[in-house]
Amino acid sequence: MGIEVAGLFGLIWLIIIVWAIVKVAQSGAGPVAKLLWILILLFFPLIGLIVWLLLGPKG
Repeated sequence: MGIEVAGLFGLIWLIIIVWAIVKVAQSGAGPVAKLLWILILLFFPLIGLIVWLLLGPKG
C-alpha cells in the first residue's frame, strides 16, 4: 500500500507544480520574470512553490 500512496502524492504534487507554472505563464509579469519563476519552480519544486505563493506575481 505504501507505493500506491507515494505514487498518489507524487501525482498530486506534479499537478500542483504544473498548475503553478501555468499560473506564472498567464500572469502579467514580464517575460524574464516569468522565465525565472518557471525555472525556480522546476529546479526547486518545494521551496520554489512556497516562495512563489508568498512572493510571486499576482494576477
